[in-house]
Amino acid sequence: MTVAILGPTFPDLARNVNQNMSSLSQVFVGRALGYLGGCAIGGVLFDCMNHFLLVGVSLLATTIGLYLIPFCKRAVLLIVMMSIFGISYGTLDTGGNVLILILWGDKGAPHMQALHFSFALGAFLAPILAKLALGMTMSAENHTEPDLYPPALNQSPEADPDLLFAAPDDVNLLWAYASIGTYTFVVSVFLFALFSKKSSKHEKSRASAQGSRRAKHHKALLCLLFLFFFFYVGAEITYGSYIFSFATTHVGMEESEAAGLNSIFWGTFAACRGLAIFFATCLQPGTMIVLSNVGSLVSSLFLVLFDKSPLCLWIASSVYGASMATTFPSGISWLEQYTSISGKSAAFFVIGGSFGEMAIPAVIGILQGQYPHLPVVLYTCLGSAVFTAVLFPVMYKLATLPLDHKQKENRKNDQKALPSNSGL
Repeated sequence: MTVAILGPTFPDLARNVNQNMSSLSQVFVGRALGYLGGCAIGGVLFDCMNHFLLVGVSLLATTIGLYLIPFCKRAVLLIVMMSIFGISYGTLDTGGNVLILILWGDKGAPHMQALHFSFALGAFLAPILAKLALGMTMSAENHTEPDLYPPALNQSPEADPDLLFAAPDDVNLLWAYASIGTYTFVVSVFLFALFSKKSSKHEKSRASAQGSRRAKHHKALLCLLFLFFFFYVGAEITYGSYIFSFATTHVGMEESEAAGLNSIFWGTFAACRGLAIFFATCLQPGTMIVLSNVGSLVSSLFLVLFDKSPLCLWIASSVYGASMATTFPSGISWLEQYTSISGKSAAFFVIGGSFGEMAIPAVIGILQGQYPHLPVVLYTCLGSAVFTAVLFPVMYKLATLPLDHKQKENRKNDQKALPSNSGL
């Protein structure tokens, strides 16, 4: 919710800082850069301090940011706040994945799916909360074509141009951010309570146990997973971002139909993430990745072959959204089966997904503008599906290569050094 709330409240934030929406687009860049920095910082900190404490502090920082953002009256200050907010969110994103692996290890696939389902659920609920709180003041066009709107300037004659912080004119904007901020604060309190009760001795024992499991080509696997997530996340965000404009310009759909198409993609995506919680209890992560790759490959192929067919677009978009849902959490759970994932390792492949999220949609936007008559978006999805479908068998082969004699001896020594505790 903390990330998705920006979209529906963006026009109100622009009015709050006396700017138009196109000139305030740097807030997205600032948040993205902060997120990358947060992933890197979180990866380092998670290897040297208590995990519950770090997640709790990150949530507390997120709470403070959510309370302060509506009070920002200068664009530069809002961008800085969004950057700091991105840092805390990047730390949380890395930390959430690592924390589940620490608590449940290679048995945590259902919990990993539940975590990523909560992302989709929060993204679904945040716009609804903002829509109810803001009293239906925004239309769907605000999110798809913000540059067509006139500058959203604050025309209040009493506005002080030198003022940095002040209560927003729109109380509903404050309510939207304060309600989510209060929720994150409550969650942070629970994490601080867990920190106070957690045994540091048990954490150290579990860390030692996990450290004894290391694949022969550990670093190569991390690099390949970086590339895997780069193309997967890039294709996911590209399709979700451009399917509306593609359906209206290339297929000739009405805007209402295109909005429904966009909704069905994200709807099946969120629904299958929820179902994956139960599927993960009876299916191996590798099996779920293979099924997801096959579904993505088949649906994107049909999209390319029948790019002018509205019926095919509806069906294939549903299948594509469902197929993309479980790949990211399954990839993390799959890797944990073969090699231990530290905070730095998790940060590395999360950053790979973030780079894909920023780079691929930006490049496709340029290419689609240069070749408007070609379905560049669909070609990108098909190319990414082919790449990930080919890359996963390579990753599997590297992960299952037998350890050499020296590594086996080191692993045996590490396991003998561990206490024979049933809790491990």
